[in-house]
Amino acid sequence: MDELIKTFHIELNLLFAQVVNFSIVLFVLYRFAYRPILKTLNSRTEKIEKGMRDAGEAGKKLEEITEKEKEVLSNAKKEACEIIKNAEEQARINAENIALETKKQNEKLILATKKQIEQEKNKMLTEVKGEIVNLVILATEKIIDEKLDRNKDMELIEKAIK
Repeated sequence: MDELIKTFHIELNLLFAQVVNFSIVLFVLYRFAYRPILKTLNSRTEKIEKGMRDAGEAGKKLEEITEKEKEVLSNAKKEACEIIKNAEEQARINAENIALETKKQNEKLILATKKQIEQEKNKMLTEVKGEIVNLVILATEKIIDEKLDRNKDMELIEKAIK
C-alpha cells in the first residue's frame, strides 16, 4: 500500500481534507439544493397526479352529462312526437267539425232556397191565375157580349179553373 501511495502521490492529509471538504459540500448540497429540488419535484408530481385524477373525474362527469343530455333529448323527442300526434288528431277533429258545420249550413241554405222557390212559385201561380181570370173574363165578355156581375164571373171562373 505504501508503494501505491507513493506511485500515485497520494497524501493522506490532503486526502482526508478532501474527504472532509467533499462531505461538507455534499451536506450543503443535500441540505440546500437536493431537498428543495426533491420537495419541488414531489409537489409537482402531486399536482400532476391531482390533475390526472381531476381529469378522470371530469371525464366521468362529462360522460354522465352526455348520458343525461341523450336522455333529455330522447324525452323531448317523445314529447314532441306526442304533441304533434295530439295536434294532428285535434286538426282532424276540427276538420270534421268544420265539414259537418258546412254541411249543416248548406242544408239550411238549400231549405231556405227551396222555401223561397216555393213561395215564388205560389206567387207566380197566383199571378198567373189572376191573369187567367182576367183573360177569361175578357174572353167571356166578348163571347157573351154582356157583362155579368163581378161576383158571378169570379164563381164561374173559379169552377172552371179547379
